[in-house]
Amino acid sequence: MTNQPYGGYGAQEPYAPYQQPQPQPQPQPQAQAWPAQGQGPGQGYDDPFADQHTQQWQGQTWETQMQPPVAPVSAAEETSYLPPQGVAEPAPVAGAEPEPGYGPATLGGNARVTDAQRARAEGRSPIIEPGLQPAVLTAVLGLLLAGGAALGTYALLVPLVVLQGVTAAGWFRLNGMWPARQGIALGFLGALVADAAMLVADRTPGVILGTLGVWVLLSLMLQLRSHADPDERMYGLMATVVAAALAIAAGGYLAADADAVVVGAVAVAAAMVARALPLPTAVSVVVALAVAGGAGFAVGGMETDGALIGAGAAVCALIGHRVASYDYPSRFVHFTAGVALPLAAAGPAVYILGRIFA
Repeated sequence: MTNQPYGGYGAQEPYAPYQQPQPQPQPQPQAQAWPAQGQGPGQGYDDPFADQHTQQWQGQTWETQMQPPVAPVSAAEETSYLPPQGVAEPAPVAGAEPEPGYGPATLGGNARVTDAQRARAEGRSPIIEPGLQPAVLTAVLGLLLAGGAALGTYALLVPLVVLQGVTAAGWFRLNGMWPARQGIALGFLGALVADAAMLVADRTPGVILGTLGVWVLLSLMLQLRSHADPDERMYGLMATVVAAALAIAAGGYLAADADAVVVGAVAVAAAMVARALPLPTAVSVVVALAVAGGAGFAVGGMETDGALIGAGAAVCALIGHRVASYDYPSRFVHFTAGVALPLAAAGPAVYILGRIFA
């Protein structure tokens, strides 16, 4: 056996067929990897596709990783586009449409701005007087009270109950609380209880104070059961107490002497009509007091006591009229609080003045 074939094979250049691809495939991946390291295209390699691959690789990484940063800008320029922090935005120009719920009141109108707020912002008075029609209704109701007192106690009770119900409803509406059925019903019920107690106690006025004290406690209990916010509950409590107090105090007509009720109710009716005349406010007030005094003097048997009762009742009625005119009330307020508050406020004065000049 001879070893020549193997020796002959070994005499040749060893593994010649496998040495040709060894030096060739290595430069291509190295040439592709160099641009990622910032060294440019591969050296000593003339592959026609090398430049194309290298440029494509540079397009993906050079712009995002190795490109020099843009020249720095100052802090003021960098943040100049941002709105200033902690500074209130300027108010909208007059005539421009304001954002809902923001900005000052304008003549163009803001759905969330009340008439009273708009009036204050524009420097106008938030007072609108009820006018002639509510004054005429007040006069009619006053004349009904006077006629009922002249006829008897139970005849007086009918217009008095109407006055007390309108007073409770008007006060809640005047304070912007509507509907407020529980508060209105509670105040009106207090007035009815006071009237019934006076009839049972022979028109003793002390039951008015007792009923008022009990109704304050009932109003407090009603608000304690409410799930509203504390501020809203306090506001509702005050409105309920005042509505009940005004409605119950109007029962002074029932406790007063019949002649005093006739004089006082007629005087209030005349004063409200005179107050509704188109005159300056100061002049209108003076004229209303003078007319009320004259009406009391005429109805009271041409005596000074009648004039004093009429003038005193008119003063309280004018205060109630002023309260009903406050804060841009609506037309419904004018025909409830504007009608009832002048007469309701005059009720205690009629009783006290009647006792003094009886």
